[in-house]
Amino acid sequence: MASNPVHPPRRVELNLHEMNQLFNSMDPSPFVDKDLDREAEEFIVNWSQEFSSGDPVTLTIHLEHWPETDPGPVLSEAVHNFFAYRAKLNRLEFRRLLKQGRTSLVIGLGFLAVCLFIGRVLLAHETGTWAGFVRESLTIVGWVAMWRPIQIYLHDWWPVRRKGRAYEKLSRMPVEVVRKAPAAATPV
Repeated sequence: MASNPVHPPRRVELNLHEMNQLFNSMDPSPFVDKDLDREAEEFIVNWSQEFSSGDPVTLTIHLEHWPETDPGPVLSEAVHNFFAYRAKLNRLEFRRLLKQGRTSLVIGLGFLAVCLFIGRVLLAHETGTWAGFVRESLTIVGWVAMWRPIQIYLHDWWPVRRKGRAYEKLSRMPVEVVRKAPAAATPV
């Protein structure tokens, strides 16, 4: 019986001059609760999504200006907190989307039922082109009202869940901080 090989962790690597570059400078939160810089977040998420969803991911931060104390634990906690928070927001967004789908479905089914009722019962004894046109129009309009719930339940929830799984994975990924040698000065 063959076992699945364990994939080595895929690496997302960031090169930073100083550790403050990783964070949103406008966020007044304590350091471990700060938002990541939007570009840094986008870079990490996009790179992690390049790998298979089952592959483990490690974030390696190459830091040129090393602070007096080891920045590894602080940066690791900050990155984990940020992506855990994003995962929580994503779960809320997913629940809201499904609630909107349920509401749209109830409204759509009710509207469809009213349209079919009007078309089949109230116009049942009417004959002629105009009555046929109205019946068919009501049927089409009723089914168009079902467009949004069908769109939500067939298509819209996939990307939200995919991003949520990515955030969950990133909230648990190992974060390594390594000292980067300063760039050599170019002779003139």
